[in-house]
Amino acid sequence: MEHKMTPEEEKQIVDAAFKNLLDGYLASNHRKKVEIIEKAYKFACEAHKGIRRRSGEPYILHPIAVATIVSQEIGLGSTSICAALLHDVVEDTDYTVEDLEAQFGKKIAQIVEGLTKISGGIFGDKASVQAENFRKLLLTMSNDIRVVLIKMADRLHNMRTLGSMPPAKQLKITGETQYIYAPLAQRLGFFLIKTELENLSFKYEQPSIYAKLERQILQVTPMLEDAFRIFIQPITKILDTYGYDYEIVKRIKSPYSVFKKMQTKHITFEEVYDLLAVRIILKPKPNENEKANCWVTYSAITSIYT
Repeated sequence: MEHKMTPEEEKQIVDAAFKNLLDGYLASNHRKKVEIIEKAYKFACEAHKGIRRRSGEPYILHPIAVATIVSQEIGLGSTSICAALLHDVVEDTDYTVEDLEAQFGKKIAQIVEGLTKISGGIFGDKASVQAENFRKLLLTMSNDIRVVLIKMADRLHNMRTLGSMPPAKQLKITGETQYIYAPLAQRLGFFLIKTELENLSFKYEQPSIYAKLERQILQVTPMLEDAFRIFIQPITKILDTYGYDYEIVKRIKSPYSVFKKMQTKHITFEEVYDLLAVRIILKPKPNENEKANCWVTYSAITSIYT
């Protein structure tokens, strides 16, 4: 039988999630406005008290998770973190935008108001509602881009926790995500978020194909890890002799990305040759031209791998 958490255990989980949010914020380069973030957290806790998500967990974990994405994955500051913590307050509770303005000032209240206006699905019951919501989303972009970024973080967390939703709702949300949020993330330059949104959509739309590809990728991963280690050895050697400050990272294709390649090129999994991508991130030497350092690195790689 599933263990039911005590209020004390739930409080510990919520406190730990908020501590993780604060720790990440304090480690960032933003001005340290901890006081207002704590105030927004307490306000949201009180507003959502006793409310649960479909998964059964306390509702407040969702705004904390969205605020954490906003801070640690998108890189925004205290205003956006507060707005993320409060993003469902006006829509789901008796508090008004005016209440928020009185407590947190005009800017945070305006962002929450923008989020409330574009809340709910883009695909409503009527096509006109869908078009209207989409129009609002795009208009808000010119007004304050933070509204769209927080909305994107909200969608990302909803996608990460989509397993607790009924299948019909899952398909509606994934359709919306692929149609609007993934392209929006790409347009705004958030490629990691775009990849994750597409991959999660694929996971719920085509679960059996997704599971099969995931298995196949896992099987070849050790081989790819070995290939990566061997590939970068001579490169690190040469870059070290130049005294460069660099980082070499690898990325293995996601199931969605592999699937797309197989579809467009009409090939099998075994014929996808670019499962592994390697990226060299270079910090230019002090008082030296960044472009020149990059060309030297490029030249070194092409002399090793003709």
